Amino acid sequence: MTKQDFNDGLLGFLDASPTPFHATQNMSGMLLNAGFIKLDERDTWKLEEGRKYFVTRNDSSVIAFTFPYAKEYTIIGAHTDSPNLKLKPNPVIKEHGVVKFGVETYGGILLAPWFDRDLSMAGRVSFLDENNLLKDTLIDVKKAIATIPSLAIHLEREANKERSINAQTDINPIFMSQDNFDFEVFLKEQLLASGVANVGELYAHELSLYDTQKASYIGLKDDFIASARIDNLLSCYVGLLTICSIANETPMLFIASDHEEVGSSSTSGAAGSFLENTLQRMFSDYEEFVKVMRSSVLISADNAHAIHPNFPTKHDAHHAPKMNEGVVIKVNTNQRYASNSSTIARFKNIATSLGFKTQSFVMRNDMACGSTIGPITAAKLGIDTIDIGVPTLGMHSVRELCGSDDAYSLYKILVGFAH
Repeated sequence: MTKQDFNDGLLGFLDASPTPFHATQNMSGMLLNAGFIKLDERDTWKLEEGRKYFVTRNDSSVIAFTFPYAKEYTIIGAHTDSPNLKLKPNPVIKEHGVVKFGVETYGGILLAPWFDRDLSMAGRVSFLDENNLLKDTLIDVKKAIATIPSLAIHLEREANKERSINAQTDINPIFMSQDNFDFEVFLKEQLLASGVANVGELYAHELSLYDTQKASYIGLKDDFIASARIDNLLSCYVGLLTICSIANETPMLFIASDHEEVGSSSTSGAAGSFLENTLQRMFSDYEEFVKVMRSSVLISADNAHAIHPNFPTKHDAHHAPKMNEGVVIKVNTNQRYASNSSTIARFKNIATSLGFKTQSFVMRNDMACGSTIGPITAAKLGIDTIDIGVPTLGMHSVRELCGSDDAYSLYKILVGFAH
């Protein structure tokens, strides 16, 4: 696979995955096409050596694995969620001649870039069908249906000097100008468009707004990739292609968890039981399970902060990664990242042997450090872990930026890591 083919596929995956539900659905389809067998957690598993399998939870997290029953697994971890605006359960607000949506902020969202964007809506709807059965269906409106207009500078003269955004009152998207809008009718129309002919009763929804601008190359020589949800669907795509690229007898597991951006504490998050449950079913003997965990390695892949050319002092000068200069190894002595000297050495050895550079990132001592699924999973499973990522600008914005070389180099390193 060439770098161009890889990046074109990445852009398509980003565009097709406006929510964790859609990302998981798309990854599931790609796994089926690659010969993986779908499992159901509610069934009894009868795993066969030499086969490859996958399983989902909550429609928003996925685990794929080969099953050679080997002692040393390479586990690649990423997350499916990104900061966004989610509709409240009763979202419709009718006032001042328009219909608005009431929204909640999800994760550590950078709010300012959401203004003046062409927004659409996607997510999961739960309902009762004509046979009185509870069903879940994904919807994606796709067209631009809402926007959050900025307040004119004439009405806020200090906007370029001092600007605060009230998440309750300032970010409700405008949806239409007529007040006869019926949200339930709207959802039923979207379900019909998704192939659901008859809906008995609507019960609940998990819907998010997203920017309709497509992922694209940026730069005179396509130096960069710009898109929503680069953090962390880029790592999902890399991990997925890696496990689809290796032989059935190569011991590897890929997990993409939901809810990382809000702490991972859910049934489908890294702090939940999904990964541990799956591994214990793969290795039902406890002695065997512990031996495999202590012989394996977890590569926690989540985006890293590239040095911002307009704000260079926000970085430690000796740990300031550049885009298109290699995968970033993330280090934090207070265990916000799980990398240690042993796992770092192993990763660098593989990267160097393949001709790829790596970079190091350490947060400034006078700034708070974020975290990843790495420390959470390492603590739960006792597995040696390294935190790595592709250097990124605009993290948690509605549109992020990364180098067009870096995701492909990470893919090549991970494939090499497994051999």
